[in-house]
Amino acid sequence: MGYWRRSGLLSLLLLSFSCSASARRSLKTNLCKWCDSTPPACEEKVCYSNCNLNSYCEDPYEICVAIWRQDNESIRISTLCHNPHRPIENLMVPNYNTSRCIMTHQPSEDGIIYICGCVDEQECNDKLIFENHTNGYSMLQSKEVIPVAAISLLPPLLVAVMITVIFYLCRTQKRRKRAKAWGGKPGQPPALPEPGRSAEREEKLSVLMDESPASASPTCTSSRPAELLPIELDEMVGKGQFAEVWRAKLSHSRSGQYETVAVKIFPCEEYSSWKNESQIFTDASLKHDSVLRFLTAEDRGTGPRREYWLITAYHSRGNLKDYLSRHILSWMDLQKMAGSLVSGVAHLHSDYTACGRPKIPIAHRDIKSTNVLVKNEQECVLCDFGIAIRLDPSLTVDDFANSGQVGTARYMAPEVLESRVNLEDLESFKQMDVYSMALVLWEMASRCEVVGEVKNYELPFGSKVQEQPCVDTMRDIVLHGRGRPEIPSSWLVHQGMRFLCDTITECWDHDPEARLTAHCVAERFNLMAQMDCDDILNNNTDNEASKTASPGREHQDSDGSRS
Repeated sequence: MGYWRRSGLLSLLLLSFSCSASARRSLKTNLCKWCDSTPPACEEKVCYSNCNLNSYCEDPYEICVAIWRQDNESIRISTLCHNPHRPIENLMVPNYNTSRCIMTHQPSEDGIIYICGCVDEQECNDKLIFENHTNGYSMLQSKEVIPVAAISLLPPLLVAVMITVIFYLCRTQKRRKRAKAWGGKPGQPPALPEPGRSAEREEKLSVLMDESPASASPTCTSSRPAELLPIELDEMVGKGQFAEVWRAKLSHSRSGQYETVAVKIFPCEEYSSWKNESQIFTDASLKHDSVLRFLTAEDRGTGPRREYWLITAYHSRGNLKDYLSRHILSWMDLQKMAGSLVSGVAHLHSDYTACGRPKIPIAHRDIKSTNVLVKNEQECVLCDFGIAIRLDPSLTVDDFANSGQVGTARYMAPEVLESRVNLEDLESFKQMDVYSMALVLWEMASRCEVVGEVKNYELPFGSKVQEQPCVDTMRDIVLHGRGRPEIPSSWLVHQGMRFLCDTITECWDHDPEARLTAHCVAERFNLMAQMDCDDILNNNTDNEASKTASPGREHQDSDGSRS
């Protein structure tokens, strides 16, 4: 047994060395300006925050906030996301249910302070509006300018209204023709399939759900069925930046039963977001046990009420962040659950499917614990491909020009925070994913019982930053301070956890080229599982041997006593 254990440890060290060498190569939230301190830029009675950074708020109820501080020497602006029901610097944000950031004076002993809050418009805390002409800065439009502006804007406004009306009439006419071709009335949803046609509809659905990569083209093709699925929305379970997520019932006419599914609903104005995610999902080569199961994409309704749906499998356990806050993992659960996450990322990054068919690699670009769903006690699935991109070698640097600083600030890799991503090397996008994956693996390890005292769940860097850190803050910690989440010495007592922590450390290396690949991490998890199996087998063999020897000794003892 000692020989095999030494051989296993030697294999671990060799694999670690080889992997290190080969590695060198929902809920709608507001998008806000987010800087700790910037001087305002005022021009023609309009002030701007002069902040060049932005970030999506983590929670849908948070608003964009701007704070104006003025003393005898300077004026500084702070911009951020904030919960309006909580005080910020002992001040409550007033009148925030508007898309305009209207500054309101707040009493203070530390100079002059103004504060404003706003929602529903991207980076709405960039423009700072003083309606009461306070401090020399006025509204965007003074009373003298309003009549002239209204007269000058009237002709283009009329033209815009006419174009809108014509466009709406054309779309309505097309809808009527399409509805007539379907045999239904315009604006009325299609009726459920007749009993005689239920088999045909269910056959189409089964093709969408069970289509294998070997029998389908890996290119992005539409998989929308000819008929809308009979779905009844049940309850909204989440709200992301671009869409709402509903639990729903999908009826099966043949059996009279229903299946619980998840429906991600995009409003009409978020068509481009729906299109990007549906194109990622409808790639047949994406199908994998560790990727959220996709059923179909649909567009429903007409005119302003038109919606775009993504229909997927539903997982009642929720996302990984909420699950970890409620559960402590055993070593086996951690190994299986983390292994499934790594397997999903490796599949996204791979040039081939599991059956060897070529595929286009995909970079998720927003891996975090809220974008991982818990399938069961030992499996996870990746979800939310809203900003994912296909790493098509035929694309040029210009095609990736706007693909730099995206994602969630807390999980951004150092090169992303520094805006120095090498867009000429598609491996750069995979390396960004590996860094984010390492932080999620750390979250899971922190809630495993083998680390000793399991503390309350916290996000990466939870003790160093506020609840929703901005890019500036994370840049100071991760980029300049080379900070990473703490790995206490008590975690390293367990042999498997020590190996996992070494893997995590290599995945969040400051140098992108030094990080392990997702495939190498997956191989390490396979080796860890094999070593655990060997340990169990060896322990069972030792126990059986001791049990076999015990009766013989007892028999000899009894004979001796009789003698």
